[in-house]
Amino acid sequence: MAEIVIVRDEQEAGGLIADAIVALITGKPDAVLGLATGSTPLATYRALAERIGERRIDVRGVRGFALDEYVGLPAGHPESYRAVITREVVEPLGLTPELVRVPNGDPTGIEHAGRDYEAAITAAGGVDLQILGIGRTGHIGFNEPGSSLASLTRVKTLTAPTRADNARFFDSPDDVPMHCITQGIGTILRARHLVLLAFGEAKAPAVAAAVEGPVSASQPGSAIQLHPHATVVVDEAAASRLENVDYYRHAWANKPAWQRI
Repeated sequence: MAEIVIVRDEQEAGGLIADAIVALITGKPDAVLGLATGSTPLATYRALAERIGERRIDVRGVRGFALDEYVGLPAGHPESYRAVITREVVEPLGLTPELVRVPNGDPTGIEHAGRDYEAAITAAGGVDLQILGIGRTGHIGFNEPGSSLASLTRVKTLTAPTRADNARFFDSPDDVPMHCITQGIGTILRARHLVLLAFGEAKAPAVAAAVEGPVSASQPGSAIQLHPHATVVVDEAAASRLENVDYYRHAWANKPAWQRI
């Protein structure tokens, strides 16, 4: 079962996860981070940047792998996830750009881009800590409902709700690409620690399905139940549909001091 942590807001969540990442990097200077995009992890990245700067932590050896990328956006497009990761993670944290990988969404060579990305993750020794958000449809990465729980990095077709959610980042809804390349659920589950973040009432049904519902390809987020070390950090609104919320609060309040998330 995943550990459920209910916090006041995104800032508290960001500080909690940033502290966990700092502890990881301190013990393993070449740690491998799995990097999510979107608005959900921004507070975590901001808190992590603050801690790195204040404590003068050397992150030059830290490696990273983004979850996904759009297929077909021109090189340098500001909403490509390569650009987003550079803008929101690599530069603020001071990571070495060459050590942070994003799936290749160039249509040229897209047939083998998934295999190439899987090989790169394997060569790096696997992901130590994977940051995840969850979509209203229950998707993690761009693994939409119906995705195989054993799936690896591959090209997927985005659903209408996902494209609508992402339209705010583009000039027009029609500009949102129809296809993406994403780490598969099987790829995500190979990470040694999963950290899923969710905020707001709109995410409450997906969180409840992921944490307490049956494990099903119809709810891709539910695959975290299969992981031996998964942490779900949510605010009160995102936790509002959870049936066992009192137990989650009790377990967190009484967690042994020596245990980390």
